Amino acid sequence: MVQQDRAIRTRQTILTAAAKVFEERGYRAATISEILTTAGVTKGALYFHFPSKEDLAEGVISEQDHQLPVPERPCKVQQMVDTVFLHTYRLQTDPLVRAGVRLALDQQAQGLDRSGPFLRWSQVGTDLLNKAQAQGELMPHVVPVETSDVLVGAFAGIQAMSQATSNYQDLPHRVAVLLRHVLPSVVVPSVLAAVDIAENRGASVHKALQNALATGQQPRPAPLN
Repeated sequence: MVQQDRAIRTRQTILTAAAKVFEERGYRAATISEILTTAGVTKGALYFHFPSKEDLAEGVISEQDHQLPVPERPCKVQQMVDTVFLHTYRLQTDPLVRAGVRLALDQQAQGLDRSGPFLRWSQVGTDLLNKAQAQGELMPHVVPVETSDVLVGAFAGIQAMSQATSNYQDLPHRVAVLLRHVLPSVVVPSVLAAVDIAENRGASVHKALQNALATGQQPRPAPLN
């Protein structure tokens, strides 16, 4: 058990160091040597967990999937909004998430499969929008998979713009503006009137998740359909 715990800590140390280097350098310029120096581990330890730079990058990208999910909401549009804002909050506060997003958007990352995050987020959005549609929360013309793809693509552009112009400082505001523009064309007005899209929504959801963890009430993700 002690050895297993040590291996888990070592793997996390390597991922954290790789995230720092990837975020600063990008995929192409990052080197295993620099990651080793930043992590303070041996080459053998690194290659035990990650046989190549590509595996390291994919490990950083996939860390976004290991975050706590948003709790189930009766209103699925609110649950989708909370999911968007929580990811916004993590982009501002979690270097691993920031590095994963940079890698996913890095067009110079030749040979790296960058499709995973886009496909996963699109699936999450489609799942929630399908449930929202079944509950009568969406306009009749809405096609959930199309709306989800629009939101994922728009979010990717907005976060890139926020990173370039303010180092993510204005990201919650930009996301709130995006949702104010998109949701009225998607959501039934009576439902939308009760949806909270305040800029501090991500911080509020994150705090609630931490409180739930502290009291042993860790939320479970809903299965994807």
